[in-house]
Amino acid sequence: MNPYIGHDSQVYGIEEHRLIGGKGDGMRLLEVNNGKGLELTVLLDRNADISRLRYRGINMSYFSPCGYVAPAYYESAGNGWLKSFSAGFLTTCGLQAVGTPCTDNGEELPLHGSIANLPAEQAYWLEENGELVVRAAVKDEIIFAGKLRLDREIRVSLSENAFMIHDRIENTGDRVQPFEILYHMNMGYPLLDEDSVVEIPSADVTPRDAHAAEDIKNWMRMTKPEAGYTERCYYHKFEKEGRASVYQPKLGQGLEITFDPKELDGFVEWKMMGVRDYVLGLECGNCYPDGRDVMRKTGMLKFLEPGEKKEYQVQIRML
Repeated sequence: MNPYIGHDSQVYGIEEHRLIGGKGDGMRLLEVNNGKGLELTVLLDRNADISRLRYRGINMSYFSPCGYVAPAYYESAGNGWLKSFSAGFLTTCGLQAVGTPCTDNGEELPLHGSIANLPAEQAYWLEENGELVVRAAVKDEIIFAGKLRLDREIRVSLSENAFMIHDRIENTGDRVQPFEILYHMNMGYPLLDEDSVVEIPSADVTPRDAHAAEDIKNWMRMTKPEAGYTERCYYHKFEKEGRASVYQPKLGQGLEITFDPKELDGFVEWKMMGVRDYVLGLECGNCYPDGRDVMRKTGMLKFLEPGEKKEYQVQIRML
């Protein structure tokens, strides 16, 4: 008990808010503040993803032109997913599919799956062992088709500027189910500009396509916003620890992402230096975003038996 304060929220805590107006009307937001400079916004109506990330008052993430979009506006056909892609610090892709729309084993799959546009069925938060903890359950289940459940836990430290995302994916159906997940984490201005120092100590870097290959020598170099820029993606392989960081020397701030590359064996660097579409994606996942059909052909597609569970963990630390 701190004798200097009347309520914990004077220093740190979690508050629930609702948006009013626009396409985000009615969405539930959790504003998380650890009292040491780290603030993040958790979207309970969008898979408990993270829309805002700030450190010492400075924005660290990218927020797309479409802004907040409630699940009711989600369009699954073709690339309709982009119309509700707020980006934010974290948009989760999956669970039925990640990446390019495709048909896999007779099943039509949309861009990046639907999990990011599903509200949590249950959610609560508490303070536990020196951390602020958010727990949420999201069901990606369809009649006559795949049934997957995501139990997410976000743990925000009260002693250091770091947080952890821990997910458990369960096959709640009665048949073997392919599943994919990609943690689409998006860095934005002012953390990101042409002076940002990007470090991804990978053992191997592969361009996604011929366009990315043309500029592979500059995969780690950011540029000023360019009109008409076409995205470039690079796939990174790690030997031991999965790690990526962005540091802004003008601010003296940055962040570092760490993960287990044996479990999350598909890391994507999404370099998009467009005007207003200015973002660097540092995305660890259990697949690459080339479509589930391609992952099946390459042998990278993962499966869950009925009742089987799989857990993943990603750590983010402020620099």
